[in-house]
Amino acid sequence: MNYGIYTLGNDVVFDQLVALLNSIAVNAGADMPVCVIAYDDRLEKTAAEIATRPNVTLWNDKDLFKPWEDFSLQVWQAHPTALQHWQKTEGIQGVRRLGMNRRYCAFDPNAPFEKFIYIDADALILDDVTPVFEQLDSCDVVTYDFQYKDPTHIYNVNSPKLLEVFPQERIEAEIFCAGFYASKRGFMLSEQRDWLVARLQQGEAEVLYPSAPNQSVLNYMVMRSQLSVCNLAKEWPASRRTGNAVTSAHFQQRDGLLYDHDKRLTYLHYIGLSSSLFTRLCSGENLDFPYRDIFLHYRYLYEPSQRPIFTDSPKPYQTPNPTFWQKVTRKLGLGK
Repeated sequence: MNYGIYTLGNDVVFDQLVALLNSIAVNAGADMPVCVIAYDDRLEKTAAEIATRPNVTLWNDKDLFKPWEDFSLQVWQAHPTALQHWQKTEGIQGVRRLGMNRRYCAFDPNAPFEKFIYIDADALILDDVTPVFEQLDSCDVVTYDFQYKDPTHIYNVNSPKLLEVFPQERIEAEIFCAGFYASKRGFMLSEQRDWLVARLQQGEAEVLYPSAPNQSVLNYMVMRSQLSVCNLAKEWPASRRTGNAVTSAHFQQRDGLLYDHDKRLTYLHYIGLSSSLFTRLCSGENLDFPYRDIFLHYRYLYEPSQRPIFTDSPKPYQTPNPTFWQKVTRKLGLGK
């Protein structure tokens, strides 16, 4: 069985990408195939780093990316306001953060891996991922998060059409965070994409959530295509499942790993933290944020002499409202 891990990367997230690749090598296995999908052409440092890793490849096939990017444009052209809003508020011509949608290419029949895990570059793998791959034997998509507690970051819950398209029980059971999931190539062929666009053009596009465009569309693609979804946060017993988001403040760090009440995390997602925070930290600015030490552990795992040495007290990355982290955890529903 041909399997592996995808992520999206470029030089903007270089420090995070290195940390992720190191965490995969240590915790998922040094022989685990990894494919970095090019977010855009800012790849000088990224390409040089990947060239040093025999199990890691860079995927920058613009001919293969194009039909998926065209699909993304068609999706948002069907939306009543998104393109106009992005142009007015951000000066964007076309789809906001279009490069993020290149993750859909993992479904392409010409993609490298038959079975795959996709994980955002702002994350760390902290345990063996074999159980995730094994779960694909019984379902089409495997997820592991608590996004189902909050559909407002997936769909426009104010759209009267939403419950016409997806009944409430499916929304509660199937939605997921696009930062970590597993599936198989061969889904979403061109005919299926055309069918999805047609449904959106007939009025269903209003259910999409433009503030998280790639995540909203991915959920729509999976759910509208009737793919079976298994969420390990629901499937696994309480004795096994853990949280996975940086918004959970109770994880315990031991020996380069994190534990949720003595249960080892499969992955940690630094959701909501800007990539510039990690760049500034690695440039020597003593900024504080949750679980920064475990990030630094993996970022400099093979380059300990390059790790920044701080002599002053760490500064908060931002000045939060008194209940900032609590609000994020409750709102996103990604912690535990």
